[in-house]
Amino acid sequence: MSKTLNKLNSFGGVKGPVLTIVMDGVGLAPDTAGNAVKSAYTPNLDALLANYPTVSLKAHGTAVGLPTDDDMGNSEVGHNALGAGQVFAQGAKLVSASIESGKMFASAAWREIAENVLNHSSTLHFLGLFSDGNVHSHIDHLKAMLIQAKKEGIRRVRVHILLDGRDVGETSALDYINPFEDFLAGLRDSEFDARIASGGGRMNITMDRYEANWAMVERGWKTHVLGEGRQFASAAEAVTAYRTELGVIDQDLPAFVIAENGTPVGTVEDGDSVIFFNFRGDRSIEISRTFEAGEDFDKFDRVRVPSVVFAGMLEYDGDLHIPSRYLVSPPEITNTMSEYLANTGIPVLAISETQKYGHVTYFWNGNKSGKFSEELETYIEIPSDVVPFEQRPWMKCAEITDTLIDCLQSGKYRYLRVNFPNGDMVGHTGSLAATRCSMEALDLQLGRILPVVDALGGVALITADHGNADEMYETDKKGQPKQDKEGNYKAKTSHTLNPVPCIIYDNTEAKSFYSVKTGEQFGLSNVAATTVNLLGYEAPDMWDASIIEVE
Repeated sequence: MSKTLNKLNSFGGVKGPVLTIVMDGVGLAPDTAGNAVKSAYTPNLDALLANYPTVSLKAHGTAVGLPTDDDMGNSEVGHNALGAGQVFAQGAKLVSASIESGKMFASAAWREIAENVLNHSSTLHFLGLFSDGNVHSHIDHLKAMLIQAKKEGIRRVRVHILLDGRDVGETSALDYINPFEDFLAGLRDSEFDARIASGGGRMNITMDRYEANWAMVERGWKTHVLGEGRQFASAAEAVTAYRTELGVIDQDLPAFVIAENGTPVGTVEDGDSVIFFNFRGDRSIEISRTFEAGEDFDKFDRVRVPSVVFAGMLEYDGDLHIPSRYLVSPPEITNTMSEYLANTGIPVLAISETQKYGHVTYFWNGNKSGKFSEELETYIEIPSDVVPFEQRPWMKCAEITDTLIDCLQSGKYRYLRVNFPNGDMVGHTGSLAATRCSMEALDLQLGRILPVVDALGGVALITADHGNADEMYETDKKGQPKQDKEGNYKAKTSHTLNPVPCIIYDNTEAKSFYSVKTGEQFGLSNVAATTVNLLGYEAPDMWDASIIEVE
């Protein structure tokens, strides 16, 4: 099958460039007290929504390959759908199906993990995000593996928990820890010893991504592997103490080590096995590399590198084969837009700052870290600041725009895509004020970019990958912010179930050649076909339908 695009018969495409602007984490929601998108001063976005064709896109649940419509969308699956033009079954769904069918436990990776522990009478360690957020992991997957480990005769298990507070309630850690301790107590007997051994907040230790802050991974290594850090008798004690002393939410909790009589209960030693049970790739790659790298590892001093059998839940990078061993095969995402554009000879630019650079490259390309064409594709990463996002909510949006405008005006690129992380990364902090500021900073960039698009005779598709900034407070069934007994709103740090906009910004003659479809339901996967239509090409048959109808 030829993976090149065929020209449209009746429309040669816009004369200038086609630009996709991803306003990460910016959803469509009612104008409530917690909607930072609505309450921010955003004259450019307001004018776009009022004066240009806008389609509401579904960005969560089954529309992006997740198991149910109760599942929030996320940047990984959102960019997969935007870039692929199709919906593929995603991590959570794949893992659940593999567990239910028994395929996971029959896999070569599980057998190696289990047999290594049984042969060495050693310890099986589980490390990962500890919640049911279903964005990076699910606690039910962990429980299923613990039950299987006991069934197979493994005698000693240690669990290293990364507390969430981001894809679930910001202070919900004890809602997971306490029932899980009961679950472990029900499993333990004279032949099976399972305990929580260490932990910390996901934005403090272990789960860095895109090499933005290797110090996070180093803190995690010292905590989980070496057993270094402040000691507590239990995870619940650690969470309670840190909340009292520091007043931070779960994702920012410092590391802790569970110990008895001053001795950590679960360091990682030679002969052990380790499973990193996150299924999402971006925040899994660095810790996987740290476990598997040889003596040439130079990101930090690991001090001691135990000889272990390591596995990830999935293969997190299909090109670099990270990790080398994994329990469930990831979705094979094929026939992506980037592949078709490269084969058709269309020059492309992808740009963002570090925090979302992998989303407009790796995830957009179907979990492929390389390029389809070195000659035709240019990727630009603007280094992110390593500071709390609420302290600098504008992030690198101005610098991204500076470079993007230069690239637009260069005339080198027919298609460009850019991600502005502000609405998502700042939205995750739970700070309404900072998120408003992030939206206003983003709006200023729209005001800079769009006149350049006009001057070049181009078109912009302005969309998002999921909601976040649109709902900064926990809401009730009517969508209104929840209040505590004192009348205070409870911050929400997770993504939302709200749709996202797709604004077709076109002031050219080209708009007379097409119409925007009405009365249909669209998702993120419909954007790819729309893009190639605007470039003057037919969409491949396997892609989901275009949002526009070419006359």
